[in-house]
Amino acid sequence: MNGADETIGKSLENGLAGSDAILCGDRALTYGQLDSLACQFGNGFRASGLGRGDRIVFVLKDTPEFVAAYLGAMKIGAVPVAFSTRAPAADIDYVIQDSGCSLLMIEPDRAGEVSSSCLIETDPAEFALDRPAELVSETMSPEDPAFWFYTSGTTGRPKAVVHSQRTIPVADLHLKESLSVGPGDRIFTTSKMFFAFALCHSLLGALRLGATMILHEDWPDARDIAAVVDRFRPSLFLCVPTLYRNLLQAGLAAGEGFGCVRYFVSAGEKLPALLLDGWQQATGSPILEGIGTSESACLFIANTPNDVCPGGTGRPLPWADVRLVDDDGDPVSTPDTLGHLQLRMKSLFREYWGLPELTAAAFRGDWNQTGDMFAFDADGHWFHHGRADDMMKISGQWVSPAEIEDCVQACPSVADAAVAGVSGPEGLVEPVVFVVPADSETSAHDVEREVTRMIDAGLPGFKRPRRVVVADVIPRTATGKVQRFKLREQAS
Repeated sequence: MNGADETIGKSLENGLAGSDAILCGDRALTYGQLDSLACQFGNGFRASGLGRGDRIVFVLKDTPEFVAAYLGAMKIGAVPVAFSTRAPAADIDYVIQDSGCSLLMIEPDRAGEVSSSCLIETDPAEFALDRPAELVSETMSPEDPAFWFYTSGTTGRPKAVVHSQRTIPVADLHLKESLSVGPGDRIFTTSKMFFAFALCHSLLGALRLGATMILHEDWPDARDIAAVVDRFRPSLFLCVPTLYRNLLQAGLAAGEGFGCVRYFVSAGEKLPALLLDGWQQATGSPILEGIGTSESACLFIANTPNDVCPGGTGRPLPWADVRLVDDDGDPVSTPDTLGHLQLRMKSLFREYWGLPELTAAAFRGDWNQTGDMFAFDADGHWFHHGRADDMMKISGQWVSPAEIEDCVQACPSVADAAVAGVSGPEGLVEPVVFVVPADSETSAHDVEREVTRMIDAGLPGFKRPRRVVVADVIPRTATGKVQRFKLREQAS
């Protein structure tokens, strides 16, 4: 098998060479043109001395050239590693050194910031120009590496998540089986392609199904995203809660383009109930929440069109085995009981690059220790309560930051909120809530008073935060996940 052929080969075999594979601004690329361009990149990589197993780091905007280069790398058995165009230079240097990459393709305005001994290319279009448009793909085994992700850094320095070729045939299952995606559908994922959510469900999943992936080159901004939706009318819109909130607050969700979307999907962080209600009121359609990780590449628990549980993450998808265990590793079989989530599916990563002890700790046999806390109800719906290292043990009971955040975000004077467990004077963990005011004219004292009133009315005593901190912004990763370690640093 070969990852690139697994991604676009079926569509070509099914006679879709003349169908649009990519729409990006004023440009359109058919499946045939994408395959030819991928071959050109693959031949360029080989001419540069690259081959099987070599890492190629991409710090590029989401363009047709990026997609073709990514596929071209896989065609020759090399390993594409996409990374953020907004990452600090020190992080890019770290990824270059950590991955041992042989070639860096980077936006011209960032090239001067990095120090690297590997080859550097700043013009992908020029790199592929005049290369042969035919290439025999390298034959790979299912366990050979196909691509890497670098984690989004909710706990500090990112680590490389190595995925095998066997991940790619799983990438389209949720789109195909749950959301009925096929040729003629248009898929728009607002997250950038260096994130698992976007790469798995657009670059890999949509192209495997003969659908059209919509690209937006620049960083996602609510008005720009709404303009893309109005222009291209996607069938499926995949987004993170933070951007759904921004679209709603800007009054853009009721636009005609969003009215044409068949399904809205959310992942990356917990979807607040208030946001879900507001979106449905504005568009007439629910948001289908789900969860996946860099380690799984694909979603493994999700709401589906015929089975929506407001406030819940959904049900385990048929191709994913999930189970809960308690702190001692014993099975949790009682509804409404918190447990640690373990996952088993074909798209699971093979290792954390260069971190054998961390890799070993992430597995119990073939079960991945995801680090997420879940509970399920009597009807079989699953509910995400946050990361295990974010959970707080208060008065001997587990407390989820997400539950407190849902309560605080219902306060009209709050635009954003997050909770972190902070050690108090006696060394005991206390929940502290950080809030961003909805109105800059409202005094911090008034915001604290309203939030405290909301907390006192909505939460039992042991779950109530001991402090309310008014902040200018909640620190988040590029995917919108709260960086609680930074909150803990602020509170100490």
